[in-house]
Amino acid sequence: MNLDVNTLFQVTVYVEAILGLLLLFAWAQNMAVRAVAWWGFAHLIRASSIVLFGLYGSAPDIVTIDLANALLFTAFAVTWTGARVFDGRPVEPVYLVTGAVLWLLVCRLPVLTGAVEARALIASAIITSYTWLTAWEFWRGRKEQLVSRWPAVFMLFAHGALFLLRTPLVALLPFSMTTDKMFNSVWMTVLSFEALLFTISIAFILLAMAKERTELRHRTAAMIDPLTGIANRRAFLEDAADLAKRHGSDPRPAAVMLIDLDHFKSINDRFGHAVGDRVLKIFTAAASESMRSSDLFGRIGGEEFAAVLHDTRSGEAIAIAQRIRETFAYVACEVDGRPVAATVSIGLVHCDGPVLDIAELLSQADQALYFAKENGRNRVEVASLDLVLGHGGAEAATEAGASPNARTAAA
Repeated sequence: MNLDVNTLFQVTVYVEAILGLLLLFAWAQNMAVRAVAWWGFAHLIRASSIVLFGLYGSAPDIVTIDLANALLFTAFAVTWTGARVFDGRPVEPVYLVTGAVLWLLVCRLPVLTGAVEARALIASAIITSYTWLTAWEFWRGRKEQLVSRWPAVFMLFAHGALFLLRTPLVALLPFSMTTDKMFNSVWMTVLSFEALLFTISIAFILLAMAKERTELRHRTAAMIDPLTGIANRRAFLEDAADLAKRHGSDPRPAAVMLIDLDHFKSINDRFGHAVGDRVLKIFTAAASESMRSSDLFGRIGGEEFAAVLHDTRSGEAIAIAQRIRETFAYVACEVDGRPVAATVSIGLVHCDGPVLDIAELLSQADQALYFAKENGRNRVEVASLDLVLGHGGAEAATEAGASPNARTAAA
Protein backbone atom coordinates (compact mmCIF):
# COMPACT_ATOMS: atom_id res chain seq x y z
CA MET A 1 0.00 0.00 0.00
CA ASN A 2 1.52 3.32 -1.09
CA LEU A 3 1.91 6.09 1.44
CA ASP A 4 -0.04 8.73 -0.49
CA VAL A 5 -2.55 11.31 0.65
CA ASN A 6 -5.56 9.14 -0.25
CA THR A 7 -4.22 6.29 1.86
CA LEU A 8 -3.41 8.66 4.72
CA PHE A 9 -6.92 10.08 4.52
CA GLN A 10 -8.42 6.63 4.97
CA VAL A 11 -6.07 5.72 7.80
CA THR A 12 -6.67 9.07 9.51
CA VAL A 13 -10.45 8.57 9.42
CA TYR A 14 -10.12 5.22 11.18
CA VAL A 15 -7.59 6.54 13.67
CA GLU A 16 -9.66 9.63 14.52
CA ALA A 17 -12.79 7.54 15.03
CA ILE A 18 -11.03 4.95 17.18
CA LEU A 19 -9.32 7.60 19.31
CA GLY A 20 -12.61 9.44 19.76
CA LEU A 21 -14.33 6.29 20.95
CA LEU A 22 -11.36 5.44 23.18
CA LEU A 23 -11.52 8.85 24.87
CA LEU A 24 -15.29 8.58 25.34
CA PHE A 25 -14.82 5.13 26.86
CA ALA A 26 -12.16 6.51 29.23
CA TRP A 27 -14.55 9.33 30.19
CA ALA A 28 -17.32 6.79 30.89
CA GLN A 29 -14.99 5.14 33.41
CA ASN A 30 -14.33 8.43 35.21
CA MET A 31 -16.92 11.09 34.42
CA ALA A 32 -15.34 13.51 36.88
CA VAL A 33 -12.89 14.64 34.17
CA ARG A 34 -15.42 16.08 31.70
CA ALA A 35 -12.71 17.42 29.40
CA VAL A 36 -12.03 13.88 28.16
CA ALA A 37 -15.56 13.74 26.70
CA TRP A 38 -14.98 17.02 24.85
CA TRP A 39 -11.73 15.68 23.40
CA GLY A 40 -13.43 12.44 22.38
CA PHE A 41 -16.17 14.28 20.49
CA ALA A 42 -13.53 16.49 18.87
CA HIS A 43 -11.88 13.42 17.33
CA LEU A 44 -15.19 12.09 16.06
CA ILE A 45 -16.06 15.45 14.48
CA ARG A 46 -12.63 15.57 12.89
CA ALA A 47 -13.15 12.07 11.48
CA SER A 48 -16.41 13.26 9.90
CA SER A 49 -14.67 16.24 8.31
CA ILE A 50 -11.92 14.04 6.86
CA VAL A 51 -14.54 11.74 5.33
CA LEU A 52 -15.98 14.75 3.52
CA PHE A 53 -12.50 15.87 2.41
CA GLY A 54 -11.98 12.41 0.94
CA LEU A 55 -15.00 12.90 -1.31
CA TYR A 56 -13.28 15.77 -3.12
CA GLY A 57 -13.92 15.52 -6.84
CA SER A 58 -16.91 13.19 -6.48
CA ALA A 59 -19.18 15.50 -4.46
CA PRO A 60 -20.00 19.22 -4.65
CA ASP A 61 -17.37 21.62 -3.31
CA ILE A 62 -19.87 23.01 -0.81
CA VAL A 63 -19.74 19.61 0.88
CA THR A 64 -16.11 18.58 0.40
CA ILE A 65 -14.60 22.01 1.05
CA ASP A 66 -17.03 24.37 2.77
CA LEU A 67 -18.82 21.94 5.10
CA ALA A 68 -15.73 19.77 5.63
CA ASN A 69 -13.68 22.78 6.75
CA ALA A 70 -16.51 24.02 8.98
CA LEU A 71 -16.56 20.65 10.76
CA LEU A 72 -12.76 20.65 11.01
CA PHE A 73 -12.74 24.11 12.62
CA THR A 74 -15.47 23.01 15.03
CA ALA A 75 -13.39 19.97 16.02
CA PHE A 76 -10.42 22.18 16.91
CA ALA A 77 -12.77 24.53 18.78
CA VAL A 78 -14.13 21.58 20.78
CA THR A 79 -10.57 20.54 21.64
CA TRP A 80 -9.88 24.09 22.86
CA THR A 81 -13.09 24.06 24.90
CA GLY A 82 -12.01 20.77 26.45
CA ALA A 83 -8.77 22.42 27.55
CA ARG A 84 -10.78 25.21 29.19
CA VAL A 85 -13.04 22.71 30.93
CA PHE A 86 -9.99 20.73 32.06
CA ASP A 87 -8.70 23.72 34.02
CA GLY A 88 -12.11 24.73 35.36
CA ARG A 89 -12.86 27.58 32.98
CA PRO A 90 -16.32 28.17 31.51
CA VAL A 91 -17.46 26.98 28.10
CA GLU A 92 -17.73 29.76 25.51
CA PRO A 93 -20.55 28.63 23.14
CA VAL A 94 -20.08 31.59 20.80
CA TYR A 95 -16.41 30.83 20.21
CA LEU A 96 -17.20 27.17 19.63
CA VAL A 97 -18.79 28.04 16.29
CA THR A 98 -16.96 31.27 15.49
CA GLY A 99 -14.43 29.60 13.18
CA ALA A 100 -17.05 27.59 11.30
CA VAL A 101 -19.42 30.55 10.89
CA LEU A 102 -16.58 32.81 9.76
CA TRP A 103 -15.51 30.26 7.18
CA LEU A 104 -19.02 29.73 5.78
CA LEU A 105 -19.50 33.49 5.50
CA VAL A 106 -16.16 33.92 3.75
CA CYS A 107 -17.03 31.17 1.28
CA ARG A 108 -20.10 33.16 0.22
CA LEU A 109 -18.12 36.29 -0.64
CA PRO A 110 -17.83 36.64 -4.44
CA VAL A 111 -14.35 38.15 -4.18
CA LEU A 112 -13.05 34.96 -2.53
CA THR A 113 -14.97 32.41 -4.57
CA GLY A 114 -11.98 31.56 -6.74
CA ALA A 115 -9.21 32.85 -4.48
CA VAL A 116 -7.80 29.54 -3.34
CA GLU A 117 -4.72 31.01 -1.69
CA ALA A 118 -6.74 33.52 0.34
CA ARG A 119 -9.22 30.84 1.42
CA ALA A 120 -6.36 28.54 2.39
CA LEU A 121 -4.78 31.34 4.41
CA ILE A 122 -8.04 31.94 6.28
CA ALA A 123 -8.49 28.21 6.94
CA SER A 124 -4.93 27.86 8.23
CA ALA A 125 -5.31 30.93 10.42
CA ILE A 126 -8.50 29.58 12.02
CA ILE A 127 -6.98 26.17 12.78
CA THR A 128 -3.74 27.69 14.05
CA SER A 129 -5.67 30.11 16.26
CA TYR A 130 -7.68 27.32 17.92
CA THR A 131 -4.59 25.13 18.28
CA TRP A 132 -2.54 27.90 19.87
CA LEU A 133 -5.47 28.85 22.10
CA THR A 134 -5.53 25.25 23.32
CA ALA A 135 -1.79 25.42 24.04
CA TRP A 136 -2.36 28.71 25.87
CA GLU A 137 -5.10 27.20 28.05
CA PHE A 138 -2.76 24.41 29.13
CA TRP A 139 0.03 26.93 29.71
CA ARG A 140 -2.24 29.04 31.94
CA GLY A 141 -2.83 26.04 34.19
CA ARG A 142 0.87 25.26 34.60
CA LYS A 143 0.73 25.81 38.39
CA GLU A 144 -0.82 22.37 38.60
CA GLN A 145 2.14 20.01 38.59
CA LEU A 146 1.25 17.74 35.67
CA VAL A 147 4.27 16.47 33.77
CA SER A 148 2.21 15.61 30.68
CA ARG A 149 1.02 19.22 30.40
CA TRP A 150 4.36 20.31 28.91
CA PRO A 151 4.52 17.96 25.90
CA ALA A 152 0.89 18.88 25.20
CA VAL A 153 1.78 22.59 25.10
CA PHE A 154 4.81 21.96 22.88
CA MET A 155 3.01 19.69 20.42
CA LEU A 156 0.01 22.00 20.09
CA PHE A 157 2.21 25.00 19.45
CA ALA A 158 4.36 23.11 16.92
CA HIS A 159 1.33 21.68 15.11
CA GLY A 160 -0.23 25.12 14.84
CA ALA A 161 2.99 26.48 13.36
CA LEU A 162 3.21 23.64 10.83
CA PHE A 163 -0.37 24.25 9.78
CA LEU A 164 0.70 27.65 8.53
CA LEU A 165 2.88 25.86 5.96
CA ARG A 166 -0.27 24.84 4.12
CA THR A 167 -0.71 28.40 2.86
CA PRO A 168 2.61 28.64 0.98
CA LEU A 169 1.99 25.06 -0.16
CA VAL A 170 -1.22 26.09 -1.90
CA ALA A 171 0.70 28.93 -3.57
CA LEU A 172 3.07 26.33 -5.05
CA LEU A 173 0.18 24.19 -6.26
CA PRO A 174 -1.94 26.18 -8.75
CA PHE A 175 -5.61 25.37 -8.68
CA SER A 176 -5.41 24.28 -12.28
CA MET A 177 -3.47 21.19 -11.31
CA THR A 178 -5.37 17.94 -11.38
CA THR A 179 -6.61 16.38 -8.20
CA ASP A 180 -4.23 13.42 -8.53
CA LYS A 181 -1.17 15.65 -8.92
CA MET A 182 -2.14 17.79 -5.96
CA PHE A 183 -2.78 14.76 -3.74
CA ASN A 184 0.45 13.08 -4.83
CA SER A 185 2.53 16.11 -3.84
CA VAL A 186 5.35 15.17 -1.49
CA TRP A 187 4.65 18.12 0.78
CA MET A 188 0.97 17.29 1.04
CA THR A 189 1.94 13.74 2.01
CA VAL A 190 4.42 14.96 4.63
CA LEU A 191 1.95 17.40 6.17
CA SER A 192 -0.84 14.85 6.15
CA PHE A 193 1.44 12.29 7.80
CA GLU A 194 2.40 14.87 10.44
CA ALA A 195 -1.28 15.54 11.11
CA LEU A 196 -1.87 11.81 11.60
CA LEU A 197 1.05 11.47 14.03
CA PHE A 198 -0.11 14.57 15.88
CA THR A 199 -3.63 13.18 16.20
CA ILE A 200 -2.38 9.94 17.73
CA SER A 201 0.18 11.60 20.01
CA ILE A 202 -2.05 14.37 21.35
CA ALA A 203 -4.89 11.95 22.10
CA PHE A 204 -2.66 9.80 24.31
CA ILE A 205 -1.05 12.85 25.92
CA LEU A 206 -4.46 14.29 26.79
CA LEU A 207 -5.50 10.91 28.17
CA ALA A 208 -2.30 10.83 30.21
CA MET A 209 -3.05 14.31 31.56
CA ALA A 210 -6.49 13.22 32.73
CA LYS A 211 -5.05 10.10 34.38
CA GLU A 212 -2.22 12.07 35.98
CA ARG A 213 -4.66 14.61 37.41
CA THR A 214 -6.85 11.89 38.90
CA GLU A 215 -3.84 10.26 40.56
CA LEU A 216 -2.55 13.63 41.78
CA ARG A 217 -5.89 14.51 43.34
CA HIS A 218 -6.07 11.15 45.05
CA ARG A 219 -2.61 11.69 46.51
CA THR A 220 -3.50 15.24 47.49
CA ALA A 221 -6.73 14.14 49.14
CA ALA A 222 -4.72 11.76 51.30
CA MET A 223 -2.35 14.55 52.40
CA ILE A 224 -4.58 17.64 52.68
CA ASP A 225 -7.08 18.45 55.38
CA PRO A 226 -10.36 18.86 53.46
CA LEU A 227 -11.77 21.60 55.71
CA THR A 228 -8.83 23.97 56.03
CA GLY A 229 -6.89 23.08 52.88
CA ILE A 230 -3.56 22.74 54.72
CA ALA A 231 -1.47 19.63 55.40
CA ASN A 232 -3.09 16.95 57.53
CA ARG A 233 -1.27 15.12 60.33
CA ARG A 234 0.29 12.55 58.02
CA ALA A 235 1.56 15.12 55.51
CA PHE A 236 2.84 17.44 58.23
CA LEU A 237 4.85 14.71 59.95
CA GLU A 238 6.29 13.47 56.63
CA ASP A 239 7.30 16.99 55.58
CA ALA A 240 8.77 17.61 59.03
CA ALA A 241 10.80 14.38 58.79
CA ASP A 242 12.16 15.46 55.40
CA LEU A 243 13.07 18.86 56.86
CA ALA A 244 14.85 17.16 59.77
CA LYS A 245 16.99 15.19 57.30
CA ARG A 246 17.97 18.37 55.44
CA HIS A 247 18.65 20.08 58.76
CA GLY A 248 21.34 17.48 59.54
CA SER A 249 23.46 18.57 56.58
CA ASP A 250 22.80 22.28 57.04
CA PRO A 251 21.82 23.04 60.66
CA ARG A 252 19.80 26.21 61.18
CA PRO A 253 17.90 27.50 64.19
CA ALA A 254 14.33 26.22 64.20
CA ALA A 255 11.18 26.40 66.26
CA VAL A 256 8.19 24.10 66.67
CA MET A 257 4.75 25.34 67.69
CA LEU A 258 1.70 23.48 68.90
CA ILE A 259 -1.47 25.56 68.71
CA ASP A 260 -4.84 24.76 70.23
CA LEU A 261 -8.08 26.73 69.89
CA ASP A 262 -9.39 27.69 73.31
CA HIS A 263 -12.80 26.35 74.40
CA PHE A 264 -13.49 25.07 70.91
CA LYS A 265 -16.09 22.54 72.10
CA SER A 266 -17.95 25.39 73.75
CA ILE A 267 -17.94 27.31 70.46
CA ASN A 268 -19.50 24.32 68.69
CA ASP A 269 -22.08 23.86 71.46
CA ARG A 270 -23.11 27.52 71.58
CA PHE A 271 -23.00 28.50 67.89
CA GLY A 272 -23.15 25.21 66.00
CA HIS A 273 -20.63 23.19 64.01
CA ALA A 274 -20.97 25.42 60.94
CA VAL A 275 -19.60 28.36 62.93
CA GLY A 276 -16.97 26.07 64.42
CA ASP A 277 -15.81 25.13 60.93
CA ARG A 278 -15.67 28.82 59.99
CA VAL A 279 -13.52 29.50 63.05
CA LEU A 280 -11.07 26.78 61.98
CA LYS A 281 -10.87 28.28 58.50
CA ILE A 282 -10.40 31.78 59.88
CA PHE A 283 -7.60 30.58 62.13
CA THR A 284 -5.90 28.76 59.24
CA ALA A 285 -5.96 31.93 57.14
CA ALA A 286 -4.70 34.11 60.01
CA ALA A 287 -1.86 31.72 60.85
CA SER A 288 -0.84 31.24 57.22
CA GLU A 289 -0.62 35.01 56.72
CA SER A 290 1.56 35.34 59.81
CA MET A 291 4.06 32.70 58.67
CA ARG A 292 6.33 32.39 55.66
CA SER A 293 5.45 30.18 52.73
CA SER A 294 8.50 28.03 53.55
CA ASP A 295 7.25 27.23 57.07
CA LEU A 296 5.51 23.91 57.67
CA PHE A 297 1.95 24.21 58.93
CA GLY A 298 -0.62 21.48 59.43
CA ARG A 299 -3.77 20.42 61.25
CA ILE A 300 -2.86 17.45 63.41
CA GLY A 301 -6.12 17.05 65.33
CA GLY A 302 -9.63 18.42 65.65
CA GLU A 303 -8.72 21.93 66.81
CA GLU A 304 -4.98 21.37 67.19
CA PHE A 305 -2.39 22.65 64.73
CA ALA A 306 1.38 22.45 64.48
CA ALA A 307 4.08 24.43 62.72
CA VAL A 308 7.81 24.14 62.12
CA LEU A 309 9.64 27.42 61.56
CA HIS A 310 13.01 26.61 60.02
CA ASP A 311 15.89 29.05 59.92
CA THR A 312 14.15 31.15 62.58
CA ARG A 313 15.74 32.51 65.72
CA SER A 314 14.06 32.37 69.09
CA GLY A 315 12.95 36.01 69.17
CA GLU A 316 11.56 35.78 65.64
CA ALA A 317 9.65 32.60 66.48
CA ILE A 318 8.08 34.22 69.57
CA ALA A 319 7.12 37.27 67.52
CA ILE A 320 5.45 35.03 64.92
CA ALA A 321 3.56 33.11 67.61
CA GLN A 322 2.37 36.35 69.21
CA ARG A 323 1.31 37.69 65.83
CA ILE A 324 -0.74 34.55 65.16
CA ARG A 325 -2.40 34.81 68.59
CA GLU A 326 -3.18 38.52 68.30
CA THR A 327 -4.36 38.39 64.67
CA PHE A 328 -6.69 35.49 65.32
CA ALA A 329 -8.15 37.06 68.46
CA TYR A 330 -8.93 40.15 66.41
CA VAL A 331 -10.47 38.51 63.33
CA ALA A 332 -12.37 35.87 65.32
CA CYS A 333 -13.91 38.29 67.78
CA GLU A 334 -17.07 38.17 65.67
CA VAL A 335 -17.82 35.40 63.17
CA ASP A 336 -20.81 35.62 60.84
CA GLY A 337 -22.38 38.17 63.15
CA ARG A 338 -21.93 36.00 66.25
CA PRO A 339 -19.86 37.16 69.27
CA VAL A 340 -17.57 34.13 69.20
CA ALA A 341 -14.44 35.78 70.67
CA ALA A 342 -12.26 32.78 69.81
CA THR A 343 -8.64 32.67 70.98
CA VAL A 344 -5.69 30.28 70.81
CA SER A 345 -3.02 28.98 73.16
CA ILE A 346 0.44 28.27 71.76
CA GLY A 347 3.26 26.12 73.03
CA LEU A 348 6.63 26.88 71.44
CA VAL A 349 10.05 25.30 71.66
CA HIS A 350 13.23 26.50 69.97
CA CYS A 351 16.19 24.41 68.81
CA ASP A 352 19.70 25.57 67.90
CA GLY A 353 21.28 22.13 67.88
CA PRO A 354 22.64 20.08 64.95
CA VAL A 355 19.81 17.54 65.30
CA LEU A 356 16.18 18.42 64.66
CA ASP A 357 14.28 15.77 66.61
CA ILE A 358 10.70 16.54 65.57
CA ALA A 359 9.09 14.00 67.91
CA GLU A 360 10.96 15.36 70.93
CA LEU A 361 10.31 18.98 69.99
CA LEU A 362 6.60 18.29 69.55
CA SER A 363 6.56 16.65 72.95
CA GLN A 364 8.18 19.69 74.59
CA ALA A 365 5.90 22.08 72.69
CA ASP A 366 2.96 20.05 73.97
CA GLN A 367 4.10 20.58 77.57
CA ALA A 368 4.51 24.29 76.90
CA LEU A 369 0.98 24.29 75.47
CA TYR A 370 -0.23 22.64 78.67
CA PHE A 371 1.24 25.54 80.64
CA ALA A 372 -0.50 28.01 78.33
CA LYS A 373 -3.82 26.32 79.05
CA GLU A 374 -3.18 26.17 82.79
CA ASN A 375 -2.15 29.81 82.97
CA GLY A 376 -5.33 31.25 81.52
CA ARG A 377 -5.24 30.49 77.76
CA ASN A 378 -4.88 33.06 74.96
CA ARG A 379 -1.14 33.15 75.52
CA VAL A 380 2.21 31.85 74.24
CA GLU A 381 4.37 29.62 76.44
CA VAL A 382 7.97 28.92 75.39
CA ALA A 383 9.88 25.86 76.55
CA SER A 384 13.52 26.52 77.47
CA LEU A 385 16.56 24.84 75.92
CA ASP A 386 17.10 22.99 79.21
CA LEU A 387 13.67 21.46 78.83
CA VAL A 388 14.48 20.38 75.27
CA LEU A 389 17.66 18.72 76.50
CA GLY A 390 15.73 16.93 79.22
CA HIS A 391 17.10 18.86 82.22
CA GLY A 392 13.76 20.22 83.39
CA GLY A 393 12.84 23.87 83.64
CA ALA A 394 11.09 26.19 81.22
CA GLU A 395 10.54 29.81 80.56
CA ALA A 396 7.28 31.41 79.57
CA ALA A 397 6.76 34.27 77.16
CA THR A 398 3.15 35.15 77.73
CA GLU A 399 1.19 37.96 76.17
CA ALA A 400 3.08 40.72 74.41
CA GLY A 401 4.94 42.82 76.90
CA ALA A 402 4.95 40.23 79.71
CA SER A 403 8.27 39.26 81.20
CA PRO A 404 9.56 35.68 80.98
CA ASN A 405 8.55 33.52 83.90
CA ALA A 406 10.49 30.39 84.94
CA ARG A 407 8.35 27.25 85.43
CA THR A 408 8.86 23.54 85.95
CA ALA A 409 7.83 21.33 83.05
CA ALA A 410 6.39 18.60 85.28
CA ALA A 411 4.31 21.01 87.36
